Amino acid sequence: MIRPQLLSAWAGHWTGDGTGVTVILPPPGTVGSGEVRGGAPATREFALLEPGRLVEQVDAVVLSGGSAFGLAAGDGVATLLRERGRGFPTPFGPVPIVVGMSIFDASVAADPPGPGAGRAAALAALTGQPFLSGTAGAATGATTGKWRGALEPGGLGRATGRAGPATIEAVAVVNAWGDVLDSRGNVINARGNVIDARGHVIDARGLVIDAGGDVLDARGHLIDGRGVVTDGDHVGPGPRRPEVPFGRPMTNTTIAVLLTDAKLSKTDCHLLAQSGHTGFARALHPAHSRYDGDAVVALATGEVDGADLDLLRAAATEVMAAAIRDAVVRPA
Repeated sequence: MIRPQLLSAWAGHWTGDGTGVTVILPPPGTVGSGEVRGGAPATREFALLEPGRLVEQVDAVVLSGGSAFGLAAGDGVATLLRERGRGFPTPFGPVPIVVGMSIFDASVAADPPGPGAGRAAALAALTGQPFLSGTAGAATGATTGKWRGALEPGGLGRATGRAGPATIEAVAVVNAWGDVLDSRGNVINARGNVIDARGHVIDARGLVIDAGGDVLDARGHLIDGRGVVTDGDHVGPGPRRPEVPFGRPMTNTTIAVLLTDAKLSKTDCHLLAQSGHTGFARALHPAHSRYDGDAVVALATGEVDGADLDLLRAAATEVMAAAIRDAVVRPA
């Protein structure tokens, strides 16, 4: 018997050439809200998520590559759900409430995801396909560290926590202009290495490695395997490659979903989404820039009564930060 991949929600990917789609299909009756804090969002149906709007329930959340073009993936999901009788009831039939968020990736220049990709991701979810982390689905073309001229791999991360009787899970697609930070504020990359302020890797042995793979001393001099300085001219503060200050300012966004089994109102979900953004600020630097479309959707499936909203919000911050870190740290 197949089971949902995220608590009681179905989740699946379509992965293409340097881009992809990730779809989350919560159970009927799921309440949702969301918030955008980045300056350059690519979103669908976000106005409906505001607490004062009529619609309270969300039928699907579609995360995609392809920036504004990739939002078309939501059309394929909406059509599939309408075929199955799912959506907001109207005199002319159900209208599925499909929320969309997209990241900017290289598919913008070629073949961004469309309705077929969205439908394929939804069917992958409903048929119980494994829900993978890392460079899968919407995160296939994701990168980080662009504000310092780097292109560190991004990815999709997950984390789960509890707040009293309720469970909360975060799914984050990390394509940030800034860097991902560990719990002590150090920059980390996809190999789990810490990166210092000059862009050099500090590996597990405590050695400083520049962009070319050379070992440096504390002042930025090249050293050989015996610890002898071999390059007297190369002294910090920068890496040996040319730096691109504030590079690639228009190719970013981190998008995320918080899913809880708690019974919450739409206003409660809005507050939960705000706490998800606090998790962004803990695990990304800088977060919420003018060059990012940072957005969070919060969904409450309602199976668990009696959850304390503020404890749940505290847990949301923690699991969101953990999911962002999980997106870039690959298993050894």
